[in-house]
Amino acid sequence: MAAPNEHVGPRPLRAVPDGGLGDGYPDWEAVYSDNASWVYRTLYARVGNRADAEDLTAEVFLAALRPLRLTASAGEVRAYLRATARTVLAAHWRETLGREITSIDDIEQPPDSEEAISTAPQRVARVLDGLPDRYRHILELRFLQGHSIKDSAAKLGVSVANAKVLQHRALRLAAQVNDGGPP
Repeated sequence: MAAPNEHVGPRPLRAVPDGGLGDGYPDWEAVYSDNASWVYRTLYARVGNRADAEDLTAEVFLAALRPLRLTASAGEVRAYLRATARTVLAAHWRETLGREITSIDDIEQPPDSEEAISTAPQRVARVLDGLPDRYRHILELRFLQGHSIKDSAAKLGVSVANAKVLQHRALRLAAQVNDGGPP
């Protein structure tokens, strides 16, 4: 699948077919052309690489094709695509973090532009450095090393319930640190 067209500068204004009245889109091509760019950009921001973002964008539209009605309003279509993108992204992370990668074949050349290079590893390191040790440790165990909540609790020497609370608080604080707020 080719990357959806990305616009440089302000996006040209385009009349939404229904004006919020529920008349819907005229066809599936209109649904795709009206929503592909923002779905792709949203997924790219989460995964940090073009190939996965393109694949996941295609998965979102394929998953949405059958249940989505053309008569749905533009807002309903966007809400459904957003929910579908969340589900597809969760499945991607579950699959990615659920197995160990022992070899890498067909390594692509690094992108030419600075904007195409993901800054995710540096952002993750910055956020983790801004957390207290216990919070950093639970997030590393759960999300970077892929341990279950039960295994993480055992490694930390706490109950499963306590590990869940630690994870929840750590994620909340990580979000604040990521947004530039006080830790």
